[in-house]
Amino acid sequence: MDEKKDLRNTKDVNVDAYEVVSDEEIEEVLMKYDRESAYRRIPGTYSLVISVIAIAFSLFHLYTAAFGVLPAQIQRAVHLGFGLVLTYLLYPATRKGVHKLAWYDVGLALLALFVMSYPVWNFHSLLIRAGAYTTLDIVIGAIGILLVLEATRRVVGIPILVVVSVALAYCYFGRYIPGFFGHRGASLQRLVSHMFYTTEGIFGIPLGVSSVFIFLFILFGAFLEKTGIGQFFIDISNSIAGHAAGGPAKVAVITSAFEGTVSGSSVANTVGSGSFTIPMMKRLGYRPEFAGAVEAAASTGGQIMPPIMGAAAFLMAEFIGVPYIQIVKSAVIPAILYFAGVFIVVHLEAKKTGLKGLDRDKLPRFWTIMRERGQLFLPLVIIVYLLVTGSTPMKAALWGLVVAVLASFLSSATRMKRGDILSALEMGARNALGVVVACAAAGMIVGTVTLTGLGLKLATGLIELARGQLLPTLIFTMLTSLVLGMGAPTTANYVITSTIAAPALMKLGVPVIAAHMFAFYFGIVADLTPPVALAAMAGAGIAKANPLRTGVESTKLAIAAFLVPYFFVYSPTLLLIGDVSWMYTLRIVAGALLGMVGLGAAAEAWLLTHTTPIERVLLLVGGLSLIHPSLTTDIIGLVFIGTVYFIQKTRVSRESPESVGS
Repeated sequence: MDEKKDLRNTKDVNVDAYEVVSDEEIEEVLMKYDRESAYRRIPGTYSLVISVIAIAFSLFHLYTAAFGVLPAQIQRAVHLGFGLVLTYLLYPATRKGVHKLAWYDVGLALLALFVMSYPVWNFHSLLIRAGAYTTLDIVIGAIGILLVLEATRRVVGIPILVVVSVALAYCYFGRYIPGFFGHRGASLQRLVSHMFYTTEGIFGIPLGVSSVFIFLFILFGAFLEKTGIGQFFIDISNSIAGHAAGGPAKVAVITSAFEGTVSGSSVANTVGSGSFTIPMMKRLGYRPEFAGAVEAAASTGGQIMPPIMGAAAFLMAEFIGVPYIQIVKSAVIPAILYFAGVFIVVHLEAKKTGLKGLDRDKLPRFWTIMRERGQLFLPLVIIVYLLVTGSTPMKAALWGLVVAVLASFLSSATRMKRGDILSALEMGARNALGVVVACAAAGMIVGTVTLTGLGLKLATGLIELARGQLLPTLIFTMLTSLVLGMGAPTTANYVITSTIAAPALMKLGVPVIAAHMFAFYFGIVADLTPPVALAAMAGAGIAKANPLRTGVESTKLAIAAFLVPYFFVYSPTLLLIGDVSWMYTLRIVAGALLGMVGLGAAAEAWLLTHTTPIERVLLLVGGLSLIHPSLTTDIIGLVFIGTVYFIQKTRVSRESPESVGS
């Protein structure tokens, strides 16, 4: 494992302070809970062919980022062509095919290459005869749709395949559907041409964002990983919080917040940093379920952590039509509240159970780490600077990647060799496959909405079901996102809810960014919510804990993610929408952070000592009041939480230390 190698090559780290799980255990967890990592594993010539194709995939995107993007349909077709070829070569039809290559997979890969090349080589002729497609056009388009559906099954899973298939069937059989959802239907020719030859289906906005922005940021993350930044984040976090009460759990929270800047996968984040932090938490005395839940909750929050959020954030910028930096700006306060909430609960759990931190002598020293590897922060600084100064995300990612390579040469501990660069190019392409396929599938859902008018119907129906009330509409949207999240990745989940539920929220007066951010948030926390809860299951797999209990614990830890979206819908100033002064921003952030203390204390039944039922209610109400950004609710919240604090302070002073810590 690269991280383990980097750890042992670092002068200022005592390896005995760490306990890591084996590569085999990590691979087993990824295979079980992250379909995007369930690659076919065949060494030799086959592996070399895969590497060459994957590296070519990455080089294509670097070339277009540096010298200009191709026309939309060509850029997206080449992007999807590479993605489908690698998908069929890397992902077996069944789990049993992981260690062997089936002849039909090679055939499907070659077929995908031909089908995706067709709109590229015939680009001008297809434009000329738009609306008058030939039989060959329709046959190739139909095959392309089927190839995307099968790739979706292999990489993303059955649930999203079912959703897309139902959407396509709805387009075709609309004339036979009575009542509210009925429509005139689409012929097979119109359905195929709309989904395959326009930019409103497979080659629509989701795949467009993937081919221009998302792939480059995934590739950027792969290069950063090759510099050892994952271990760098862990060491920095340990130097900051490893010695504190419940240190390893706090390290997990800080590390995952850092890693969220370079990775948009909840499961990958959980497994990556969790291979170090979860065993440390268990060794310190945390329950296995709690240890797995801490890592899962913190890692899932990585998708909402600026400046580089999950893939769906780039889609949001494109759907709304605002610069990506505006999405980053709006996500700052909710992200702070999310991680503060997890951190506070971890701290209170440590205090309640009397858990101590790690020995300072066994931990890395902050300034030594920064002196040896501090240059690894430079790419992130460059990306933030470029985004703030108005550069496109594509240019920001490209320059961030270049700086990552150059910065690695500033120290022998981080220097990238030629093999590391080639490996990063390959890893970036592999890591992007899940997003590529999910975006292509999600494009057909968007295509269904534009072809049938379903979006307007569902938005109207949702409002009627909620009787025109905002709160029930928000609850229905939340439940839809959580249910979809059981089987769909965040990207596809967001595309569905943003085309169906977000318009309903906007009809009720919710600002466009708040409506889309609401759908975005609940699409992400679906990874923590039982019964599926993939990130929590991955954490449980590493912790060897009960998966369901781990899911319940992770839901409790991520309480902010379930509450904050409601607050920013009712009070959009939390998203820094409009002209908001710095003084006002500081006040609402300070109040909301104190509110998270109240909510965390209510969840843990502990502030300075065990809480009574009445104290718990006061903490809950006070916490909710402080998160709401108004002066009146802030005063109410301060009174409630302050009252509980002074009551407990008096009680603690009367009790012996032994009884307080029990």
